[in-house]
Amino acid sequence: MASRRAGLRLASQCKTQILLARQKTTNPFQCPRRSFATSGSSRQAISTQSRFLGLALFGFLAASPMIYKMAVDEPLSLDALTLAERDAQTKLEEPVTEASPMRLRMEKFVKEQQKEIVRALEEVDGSKFRIDEWQRKEGGGGITCVLQDGNVFEKAGVAVSVVYGTLPKPAIEKMRANHKNITGPVVPDSLEFFAAGLSLVVHPSNPMAPTVHLNYRYFETTNPDGTPGAWWFGGGSDLTPCYLFEEDAIQFHKSLKEVCDAHNKEYFPRFKKWCDTYFYNKHRNESRGIGGIFFDDLDETLTDKESLFAFIQDGLKSFVPTYIPIIKRRKNMPFTEKEKEWQQIRRGRYVEFNLVHDRGTAFGLHTPGARVESILMSLPLTAGWQYMYEPEPGSREAKLVDVLRNPREWV
Repeated sequence: MASRRAGLRLASQCKTQILLARQKTTNPFQCPRRSFATSGSSRQAISTQSRFLGLALFGFLAASPMIYKMAVDEPLSLDALTLAERDAQTKLEEPVTEASPMRLRMEKFVKEQQKEIVRALEEVDGSKFRIDEWQRKEGGGGITCVLQDGNVFEKAGVAVSVVYGTLPKPAIEKMRANHKNITGPVVPDSLEFFAAGLSLVVHPSNPMAPTVHLNYRYFETTNPDGTPGAWWFGGGSDLTPCYLFEEDAIQFHKSLKEVCDAHNKEYFPRFKKWCDTYFYNKHRNESRGIGGIFFDDLDETLTDKESLFAFIQDGLKSFVPTYIPIIKRRKNMPFTEKEKEWQQIRRGRYVEFNLVHDRGTAFGLHTPGARVESILMSLPLTAGWQYMYEPEPGSREAKLVDVLRNPREWV
């Protein structure tokens, strides 16, 4: 239809040109009362030009059926919908089911889990989250839920983001290191991509209650011809206490191990080590927290897409039954001003990692159309830095630092 409309527009333009050609030969300074008589040479010029344009118009109209057929058989790239537009159209036409593209299934799942997690945290705190829904002009959007200065949580954020965009050639070449199938032998100038995930960070007010972080995500590229390209999952969850309670550390890791073992017994030891390595403040020679699991770039080289999605679902669903009992045990414990001061110092270390080393923060901030408030949602409301601070030897603070410098196996 687009090509037929183009043909009609061109035909209309040709007719207009014929009329303009006739008008241009008229002397504009002649009196309107006089006839529009012209010389023989002028009439001949008009006749020749009219015949030429008429033949051009006739030739185009004769070729229109062939042009239309070519447009139908091989649609022009200008008429192709973007990945974001195709997904939006699909969601309007039919519900998301197990037969839907993984993009839509992941988006649906993380939005459902966001509601469950927000509901559970609100029940603990007694306050309501602020909920912001936002859109990206490049495609996609998200829902950012934040609770600040609550009764239990100084700051808690639960965010879902759905991002459609275009990877430039340098980014594609960099990703090929981990994903050989992201493109063929020839690297294109750009690739459409999709990314969706749920990120969560909870900073309790009480220094005895641990901060927790969670992220589960899915990434996919689309080839220039519109076919699916590379895909992978990433995510994990980790605990960052200011004061170490071993029963909390054991419960947290035991829950994650059960999730991993249900899918592959090699997952937990591998992902636990990966967590200790990734969440590491190199400039401080210590881990950000006491561990958990972390993984990235899980694709068909490990197992099939459905198996990995099932693993992601179980991991995300385990958050509420794992963390809520821990926060309930610690939220009302007594603490001193000195212990609150130590919490601020540990939060400073948390900020340092997120802004200096975290790849997710860097990716988000460098993505066109980035929503900075959502990306930096993970930062605590308050933090502190003291020059050359060292905890007293043998203190509870020193015990935590020792674990951060020497990661332990909790289960």
